[in-house]
Amino acid sequence: MKILILCTGNSCRSQMAHGFLHSFDKNLQVFSAGTKPAKTINANAVHIMKEIGIDISKHYPKHLDKYLNENWDYVITVCGDANELCPTFIGNVRNRLHIGFEDPSDVVGDKEFIMNEFRRIREEIKTDFFKFYKGLSV
Repeated sequence: MKILILCTGNSCRSQMAHGFLHSFDKNLQVFSAGTKPAKTINANAVHIMKEIGIDISKHYPKHLDKYLNENWDYVITVCGDANELCPTFIGNVRNRLHIGFEDPSDVVGDKEFIMNEFRRIREEIKTDFFKFYKGLSV
């Protein structure tokens, strides 16, 4: 099963979803990319994933162009911008889904508030992607 997760910056939500899917099943081929990739992965995303034992520190943002010619079982967008800008893939995409989440990197406030928002959205991503995973016929 080959899955591509798309977001705008590929620095936060898509990276967390990537980490969760891989933690659910090491046999899944999971990739993530962005329509406008950031320079680095979001440090807060790395930190809150590490809190629950998932290390995404070696991940880095990639542009979706890298994957356009490949075949996919699923292409999943996790933000509205990526969903609207998701290109027509030249390769074969069996299923295209949108599982959207707020962007925790947009949250404003003190450090504790920001981290709690990252954790809240992390848990939403975990819940929704676990439901997705349980529905797969792998």
